[in-house]
Amino acid sequence: MAFETSNPSGGTASGVATASAPTQAPIPVKIVVAGGFGVGKTTMVGAISEISPLSTEAAMTTVGAEVDDASMVSTKTTTTVAMDFGRITIGNRIVLYLFGTPGQDRFGFMWDDLVQGALGAVVLVDSRRIEDAFPALDYFEARNVPFIVAVNMFDGGLYHDLESVREALAVDGETPMIATDARSKQHVKDVLIALLERVIHIAVEKART
Repeated sequence: MAFETSNPSGGTASGVATASAPTQAPIPVKIVVAGGFGVGKTTMVGAISEISPLSTEAAMTTVGAEVDDASMVSTKTTTTVAMDFGRITIGNRIVLYLFGTPGQDRFGFMWDDLVQGALGAVVLVDSRRIEDAFPALDYFEARNVPFIVAVNMFDGGLYHDLESVREALAVDGETPMIATDARSKQHVKDVLIALLERVIHIAVEKART
């Protein structure tokens, strides 16, 4: 690696570095993607991850069908039984680690471990089944975890407009709510940017008080 050193005349002289400067380790940031059963959490993590995402998907069985209502997601044949995991690097300074939660109530005991240390969360919503988002919203609100709401577009659109979804979920006007396509890398990128901007805004407001 070439570098410049000062010379007695005040100019610079080129030389060859004998040792590289210590490389600063990237800052790890943990993000949680949560929501009800079949809203697209696994798809969202997989769409943006720069590594092959870790997914603990298991085939849905007849017994499970009695517990998990798949009537609105008839093409779904598997379900997350532990978590989804992905990673995305931002520049050379930040690494986002994405953790997708299981959507079923019977796996709720895992949430505390998955959310521990998270900077923020994305609550993914299916506008056909708005009520499925309440457990995730209640969870993050109770623990003061910053979050945004992303309404996943199924069949290419929304079944209810964003303001109707906001009103139905009783989400305050300061919490960002955006439409997204969990299959699109660009859409997921926009969601993560919106979340990071929300986290920064909350941090700045706290610093002022």
